[in-house]
Amino acid sequence: MFGISDYGAFCVAILLFLALPGPGTFALLTSTGKGGFRAGAQATFGLIVGDQVLLWMAVGGVAALLAAHPAAFQLVQYGGAAYLGWIGLRLIFAREGHAAPIRIEPRDYARQAFLITLLNPKAIVFYMAFFPLFIDPATHRGALTFAAMAATIATITAVYCLTLCAFAQAVAQQVKAHRRLARWLERVAGVFLLGFGIRLGSS
Repeated sequence: MFGISDYGAFCVAILLFLALPGPGTFALLTSTGKGGFRAGAQATFGLIVGDQVLLWMAVGGVAALLAAHPAAFQLVQYGGAAYLGWIGLRLIFAREGHAAPIRIEPRDYARQAFLITLLNPKAIVFYMAFFPLFIDPATHRGALTFAAMAATIATITAVYCLTLCAFAQAVAQQVKAHRRLARWLERVAGVFLLGFGIRLGSS
């Protein structure tokens, strides 16, 4: 589909990463807690715009590598699979800790969420490793393939985040009340990510 190999796995991987608690998730929950669903929707918009900026920066590097060095691109694919597996192992064996506090002022939620996303140094590294995993060099269609991937990420992010906003209070209470369950879910996500890395690296 549009030069994307295994589109279904691509969508599942996006959902897995969205489900993992991170700066964006906490910014979203904090914004919703302070300003209700409307504030959460604004924060969602900021997160999506920030993600789009980072992923298109990553696309520039991936596209240049694909065009100039096809053999090197395959090495990047294997490296991306290894990186995905490494993230999975970290989630499986990570010790319980405290998330870094996210400071959200009760104003301009979209801008704050955008900056939190944009200033995450790990995000662009992730996209550089993530995109090559799902690109089929034989059927790749240039900008159309990347645009389809970007649109898919934006759509799934919007649906997931707005749903999270709608149930933000309940979600926050459950996470606090069932920390062991949340940790178990992180380990399950780690197993899936490790499996993705092995599967994609061996295909």
